[in-house]
Amino acid sequence: MAIEKGDVIKLSYTGKFDEDQIFDTTNEDLAKENEIYNPRGMYGGDVVIVGAGHTIAGLDADLAGKEVGYNGNVVIAPEDGFGEHDPKLVENISLTKFKDQKAHPGMNIEIDNKRGTVTKVIGRRVRVDFNHPLAGKEVTYDYTINEKIEDVTEKVKGLLALYTGVPDLEVEVNDNKAAIQVPAMLSFNQRWLMAKGRVANELIEYVGLDEVSYVETYPVETPAPVEEAEAEEEITESEE
Repeated sequence: MAIEKGDVIKLSYTGKFDEDQIFDTTNEDLAKENEIYNPRGMYGGDVVIVGAGHTIAGLDADLAGKEVGYNGNVVIAPEDGFGEHDPKLVENISLTKFKDQKAHPGMNIEIDNKRGTVTKVIGRRVRVDFNHPLAGKEVTYDYTINEKIEDVTEKVKGLLALYTGVPDLEVEVNDNKAAIQVPAMLSFNQRWLMAKGRVANELIEYVGLDEVSYVETYPVETPAPVEEAEAEEEITESEE
């Protein structure tokens, strides 16, 4: 049966530009070989909802109509990829903005909550391109549709992993209502705080849940036990 919009699938892919320059992949070994490995990343394939914008538009559109097990590629124009290069997003910034950092071409920088790349240093001025690094470029994705996920709990876990980078969060689904255990570490994660509303909406819209609840758990911190050596030292001192 062909993949349709709204289906939850597991997808493996490798993105390239300029024919063979790899910029993204779900293959851990390939990531390491091309020096783009992220120790905090998840490899082995992403769980995505077709048509929900979990991948770039050109790849997302190409998924519909394919069968599970499909292995192929798609060439994506800038307008369906990372956008056209916008000259208005290239700015000249004062060197003082860099504080103790030494500005140099190719340097990645975040200024005023905007991420950019230094392209040129001229005296006390630095030219920074705030376009996406692949803006204006045609990209190619080699991809495989590994499976179509049918189990509701696995759909929820897969979508959570996509947004949090945390595999296999504890999820309980009863009467079409999902209760998701949120570990304390995520409660302070800015990315998760901004995404959890969207995750809930997508689970209701695409997975068909009636309700999504987040349960935050904060364990009680118990005092560390006094080590035996320290205890003996205190006793000796008191006896003296």
